[in-house]
Amino acid sequence: MSKSELAINGGTPVRQHPWPKWPIVTDDDINAVSNAVRSGKWSSNLGDEIHQFENEFAAYNNVKHAICVNSGNAALQIALSALGVRPGDEVIVPDYTYIATATAVLMNGAIPILVDIDPQTYNIDPAAVRHAITPRTKAIIPVHFSGSVCAMDELSQIACEHHLIIVEDAAHSHGGTWRGKALGTIGDAGCFSFQASKNLNCGEGGCIVTDNDDVAQICRAIASNGRVPRGIWYEHFINGSTFRMTEMQGALLRSQLTRLKDQTIRRDTNGRFLDDELTKIDGVSPMLRDVDQDLHPHHLYMFRYDESTFSFPKSTFVEMLNAEGIPANPGYAMPLHQQPVFSGEIIPELFAEHQAPHREAFDYKNTTSPVTEQACASEAVWFSQSVLLAEPEEMKDVTHAIRKIQACAQSK
Repeated sequence: MSKSELAINGGTPVRQHPWPKWPIVTDDDINAVSNAVRSGKWSSNLGDEIHQFENEFAAYNNVKHAICVNSGNAALQIALSALGVRPGDEVIVPDYTYIATATAVLMNGAIPILVDIDPQTYNIDPAAVRHAITPRTKAIIPVHFSGSVCAMDELSQIACEHHLIIVEDAAHSHGGTWRGKALGTIGDAGCFSFQASKNLNCGEGGCIVTDNDDVAQICRAIASNGRVPRGIWYEHFINGSTFRMTEMQGALLRSQLTRLKDQTIRRDTNGRFLDDELTKIDGVSPMLRDVDQDLHPHHLYMFRYDESTFSFPKSTFVEMLNAEGIPANPGYAMPLHQQPVFSGEIIPELFAEHQAPHREAFDYKNTTSPVTEQACASEAVWFSQSVLLAEPEEMKDVTHAIRKIQACAQSK
């Protein structure tokens, strides 16, 4: 194949019509929100939409409690606090995740200990977790990144041996299951995000799920200014804040939830097809899927790119894919430990007083995560979950585009 046939050089793109849009908006969504607005009961303490969604989401995940809050970050912060994470404690977090996983730890005055990931899954490496444990370690936050289940057997064993808490970051995991259990329900608590890109979303929002009655009660109190069920409205028993969602968000989530299972099955089916096909293409490798993962929700579809096979950098490969009509992106530009909030490389004077405590307690400049660093620099390629909502036959556009680019690389 000649270079001129590539879309980036003026050739005809493989994909010439749009992928499914996200979010998907139906008349049911519009009517649900409209009805909530017309009710005049816009706060969760006045209406019933949030309460109903919590019951429905708990049932969907086969768990006793679901507590809605205003973001996934807040869900993590509240769950950690409810489970006893206190200032000075250490919480082990993967170095390859969204910043909120680590800043939720900071918001509790605790210290995120950033560890490397497994090269086959890009999830937290249990061996790195074990190596990072100190007498100050209180909790582990496994992130089921992209919706791929973490090594929960090994992590649960480590937590049991060292009396640690497990709070699952399930922001990518709506609808995912492992051995019949919903992701987010395996540890002491699980935290979901309902931000606009997520597989179940209402623009912004989050939820904590748990089977622990006491933890659930504390989470509810923290999320509503320290109120408890037996108290009166203006009676506050513990330190809390206003983390509540609105009734309009609850109504939208209830409507969206009715479609989640079918959408998850579609993403899982398309993800399996891509896994099978990418193994046949030199230079790209799908992420390893746990054999016991029943449903993979694929908030992202990820694969590893080998620069040495294609002879050009990941950034060029991603540009070529985009030109062919495949909406790929290179993922995170850096590990968490290289983010300025941790590295301290750039501290605007305005923010200087907000930087000190965690960096005095732990020197992130000495953190090394070779697998994470390689994923960021040269390996990881992502597709968003909406790509996997296309018809199964359309997944061939993805593999066709990669083969087209590969053929050009091999013709040099």
